[in-house]
Amino acid sequence: MIKEHFELYAGIAVLAFLGAVSAQPAPPPASVQTVRSAVREYREKHEAEIVGDYARLLALPNVASDTSGIRSNSENIQSLLQSRGFKTRLLEAAGSPPVVYGELPSPGARHTILWYAHYDGQPVDKTQWANDPWHPVLRDGLTTEAAKVVALDASLHAPLNPEWRIYARAASDDKAPIQALLTALDALHAAKLPVSVNLKLFFEGEEEAGSPHLETILRENAALLKGDVWLLSDGPVHQTRRMQVYFGARGVADLEMAVYGPARVLHDGHYGNWAPNPAALLTGLLASMRDANSHILIPGYYDDVRPLTASERQALAQIPDVDAQLKQELGLAFTESNGSPVALAITQPALNLRGLEAGHVESKAQNAIATEAKASLDFRLVPDEKPERVKMLVEQFIGKQGFFIVHQPPDMETRRAHAKIIRLSWGSGYPAARTSMDDPAVRPVIVAIEQTLGGPVIKMPLLGGSVPMYLFTDLLKTPVIGVPIVNHDNNQHGANENLRLQNLWDGIEVFAGILSGTEGNWRQ
Repeated sequence: MIKEHFELYAGIAVLAFLGAVSAQPAPPPASVQTVRSAVREYREKHEAEIVGDYARLLALPNVASDTSGIRSNSENIQSLLQSRGFKTRLLEAAGSPPVVYGELPSPGARHTILWYAHYDGQPVDKTQWANDPWHPVLRDGLTTEAAKVVALDASLHAPLNPEWRIYARAASDDKAPIQALLTALDALHAAKLPVSVNLKLFFEGEEEAGSPHLETILRENAALLKGDVWLLSDGPVHQTRRMQVYFGARGVADLEMAVYGPARVLHDGHYGNWAPNPAALLTGLLASMRDANSHILIPGYYDDVRPLTASERQALAQIPDVDAQLKQELGLAFTESNGSPVALAITQPALNLRGLEAGHVESKAQNAIATEAKASLDFRLVPDEKPERVKMLVEQFIGKQGFFIVHQPPDMETRRAHAKIIRLSWGSGYPAARTSMDDPAVRPVIVAIEQTLGGPVIKMPLLGGSVPMYLFTDLLKTPVIGVPIVNHDNNQHGANENLRLQNLWDGIEVFAGILSGTEGNWRQ
């Protein structure tokens, strides 16, 4: 559809690039009902085309370490923006994947929204997928329920079942908001409805690799990235399927551990009870770091935690309770939150054991003492915890448990000199961020969303996952909120990642409502 979009947006593109648009008076705002009806009508007529376009976007491999694939993604997205009248640039730092930047001024607009999403995805293990992760497949439900494949070809006609799901890497995390934004713009243009705000798009290409170059890119382009509010479209909607907005996100500090035993594998009958077992040493250490209710036992760990405000506690009290539903859905008899609902639990610090490795199990099990045991952890941080202080507290605690800490593999001399050796390898990490729920800069966006939905949106003080929101609030000094659209059961980061079509349809309408209605809300 690129050729069609060039034709559709040619007039806008010329005006935008000449800088003439900003000199025009603002067109009268359309009613919320007019916008919602027009956008829905457009979507209903073009559902098959929208899904087809999205499948082509998803077919581009996008692991951040795949330089060629990432470059193809960035150039493709850049062309999609240019065809819609955006003035575009690829923003890069030394060795970084490009950020796709697009700018679209609106006649008479006095305010600017900056919109973030990322186009890279997690690495994949193809053996775990029901289909090739870069060969998008449409199914009539969940793979866990033996869903049937629906052909993505000329036989696909609207209306499509909104419960169908498209399966591919990045289908939910995080190409969905890119497609929803493009379609929202198409729908508004087709209906001759104006975008009310100046729009700047910022699509990152290494979020799933920890965004190591994001700070540099933001610093070097701070003047370009001036605006009134950032919208981050990453993460899921609420488990009730209702739209949610989040005002903050936890930070993260990741840690790789290795504990050492004998220099070679030993027969556990001949040497058990004598040679130290690294798996036992490591699991004992891990058990001492957190209790059965997920409370972190490291002294001083909670000293820096900023308490929730009255507005945040009130918002949490209004969030629907989904714990019973989730326990049923996930086959759980209990939770680790000591009775706290999931919405409150994810506002607290967390220590997550994300992987363990030592010896072998099941058919490969051996009666042996392994040479080493490994663990992979991530610490989810909340305001005002800092990765550097977390690192210090953790290492102090481990040292007091009798471990000699190294940061490189130990040589034989070191192994002979110390009873318990542990190697620690920290990722760079980043802190949490939280925008005030009372910040006047975010209210016009919230109102636009609620007007589009026809009711209140769920307000989350903090997203459980980690997004580098702190760079937007601390470095660019701009308020930021999260506006996610994807389904909560999307297998994000795992095999068979998927997007429920109704979530895409809802996202298109909500994004169109933000684009068309926010400027008027600012002026009220």
